[in-house]
Amino acid sequence: MPQVGANTPEVLFRAVVANHADLELAPGRGFGSGTLRVNGKIFASLSKGRLLLKLPERVVDLLIESNQGERFTTGVNRAKKEWVTIGASDAATWIALSQQARAYAQRGQR
Repeated sequence: MPQVGANTPEVLFRAVVANHADLELAPGRGFGSGTLRVNGKIFASLSKGRLLLKLPERVVDLLIESNQGERFTTGVNRAKKEWVTIGASDAATWIALSQQARAYAQRGQR
């Protein structure tokens, strides 16, 4: 049974959403339970108990190499270069990464 205040994915994602309180949490369509968007672009979501983020490919690669993340896939051989999932860790980590993802989405770069 989870402890009260434990760093469950749901608790951590609520902290991420609260950090981006100026944005509306949109219903998830294929991306999990809800999505955070800026300029109409998804940059964060909770998917299968992991934080899903859109970040520059080089950042995604670094997160994977450091065992902090896993590349997001939409099926066999359908890995997304700019999408990574992060396991439950702590709110500060999830918030910092979500801020990077938001800044990336705001720049509108691919």
